[in-house]
Amino acid sequence: MKKLIKSAVAAVALLGASASMNIATASESVLNDVLKRGELQVCFDAGYIPFEMKSKKGDFIGFDVDLGKMMSKAMGVKFTPVNTAWDGIIPALLTKKCDVIMGGMTITAQRNLQVNFADPYVVIGQTILLRPGLEGKINSYKDLNDPQYKVATKLGTTGEQAVKRLIKKAEINLFETQSDAVLEVANGKADAFVYDLPFNALYEAQNKGQVAHIEKPFTYEPLGWAVRKGDPDFLNFLNNYLRQIKGDGSYDRIYNKWFKSDGWLKQVQ
Repeated sequence: MKKLIKSAVAAVALLGASASMNIATASESVLNDVLKRGELQVCFDAGYIPFEMKSKKGDFIGFDVDLGKMMSKAMGVKFTPVNTAWDGIIPALLTKKCDVIMGGMTITAQRNLQVNFADPYVVIGQTILLRPGLEGKINSYKDLNDPQYKVATKLGTTGEQAVKRLIKKAEINLFETQSDAVLEVANGKADAFVYDLPFNALYEAQNKGQVAHIEKPFTYEPLGWAVRKGDPDFLNFLNNYLRQIKGDGSYDRIYNKWFKSDGWLKQVQ
């Protein structure tokens, strides 16, 4: 009987210790830091149309920016943009230069080893912009998988991964920015540009005749908000918030503004 009582007491003590650990973990959530500071620091790399851009006035605008502002308002805190070069954006998050990445980041296994992702907030894929002379001759990424073709994309993106995995026989040229890469095609120095559907669709619409767009994505890419590991409270908040705005229509209003309308173009042109 004594052994049974001792075991029960030990179990209770263990549960108490576990509960204390959980409370400690909860108190360390980024959410508490955000509320104490009164600001949500959001990392992105401005230049990814229409997710995040700089307006002619110097303001940050875009789909992710509006989502971040709406989330900050719901939290009762200030939205603070942290514009960061793409190749340093995960290190910026890990070294606490921002609280969350809301920058059109594709959820990949490699990235997931470094950060945790909330549920996907939008799904896109890689598409192809061709120099006009190849329209009709190149109908899919498979046709580009040939040493005679030059393919451009942005360094450090899923576009680079897709090209190296699926179009590896082609000559691959990598650039620091998507703008520099797509200009290679527009100027006839490359045969194709591989990048995310939203950017390519908009670029073609703005540059009729300079490029041809193969619109059907050849990859599946869910985009997610990224946070540091070990913070289930923040992930819980992000997932529930996303579920809420998709249910009440506020997400659709922002999505339609940036993806189904071009009224915002005057802010950047």
